Amino acid sequence: MRRKIQGRSLFTKKKVKGLGLFSYLLGAIVFLLVLYAAIFLLPVVPIKSNTQDLTTYKVKIAAQSGLASIAQQLQEQGLSTYVIPFQISARILFVGSKLKPGTYLFPTGSSLGKILLQIARGDRVRESIAIIPGMTIWQVRAVVDSHPALIHQTRGMSSRALLQSLNLNYSSDEGIFLPDTYVFDPDELDLNIYRRASQALQKQLNQAWNQKAVGLPLKTPYELLILSSIIEKETGRSSDRDMISAVFVNRLNKRMPLQTDPTVIYGIGPKFDGNLRKADLRKDTAYNTYMHKGLPPSPITMPSKESILAAAHPAKSGALFFVAKGDGSSHFSQSLKEHESAVDRYQRNIAPRTGAN
Repeated sequence: MRRKIQGRSLFTKKKVKGLGLFSYLLGAIVFLLVLYAAIFLLPVVPIKSNTQDLTTYKVKIAAQSGLASIAQQLQEQGLSTYVIPFQISARILFVGSKLKPGTYLFPTGSSLGKILLQIARGDRVRESIAIIPGMTIWQVRAVVDSHPALIHQTRGMSSRALLQSLNLNYSSDEGIFLPDTYVFDPDELDLNIYRRASQALQKQLNQAWNQKAVGLPLKTPYELLILSSIIEKETGRSSDRDMISAVFVNRLNKRMPLQTDPTVIYGIGPKFDGNLRKADLRKDTAYNTYMHKGLPPSPITMPSKESILAAAHPAKSGALFFVAKGDGSSHFSQSLKEHESAVDRYQRNIAPRTGAN
């Protein structure tokens, strides 16, 4: 009888212990469910919007912010985010180390869990600005100055001051920003856009210079950039870039004037009215390549990557002239006689010139 009672006692203890463990696990599960429900159901974003669309609430998180700092920043901007609950929730959702800075648009009335996951995804407001191949520095600065999402630190700044701010030693700020679309967070300094664009251009230019064709009549990467800018302005069809490059390289090798209209136009400046006159070709400026041999003193536009590569790798051709055919492409000639015949053929209403175009 005692053995049976002892056996029942041991069984009862094990049963009670099992029930206790089950109760503990059940309680833990219930607690987690309640916690997750609170994280994802209780709103922390105000119902009233602070944006024009009335359905979103705009906040900004500074760079290099920890969990406590992010919670404090959001609270200061009107959200019901308290440091300890915010930290606990972020860790429970395994996003504590994944929160990204930037400007966010949260749906009004959103829960803490929803905004934490949005911040972890980096689903934030992004702006962009485009530098188009062929833009001059005047046009680029006008585009940057007018962008409403930038903080305009450089507006009204002189070219020299801009170059100094970028730690660049160029004589001009023309041509030194690589055409591309630059994405940024709202309220970024405009100087950062210039810095990114100049660094991208320098990287592309150095790569092209280090891999350039043998025998180019160019002494420095900057001269390659100048030639690239001329190619950019003279190219009507992309497939002609390397041939146009060949024409100018051949002329430089023969010490012939480049005789290219875009440099003359650049010398006239922003006041150019779109009509290039014979008097303009006779006006002595540093950019008049009808009057001066060699390259102009600076680039005349922002050249594309393709124009930089074409300058570094001209086509193997003896062409010294080209003329627009009217369809975007050009006809290339090795002799003046052939060139004049091409001018008569493709531009009968335009007086022939002996220049490159």
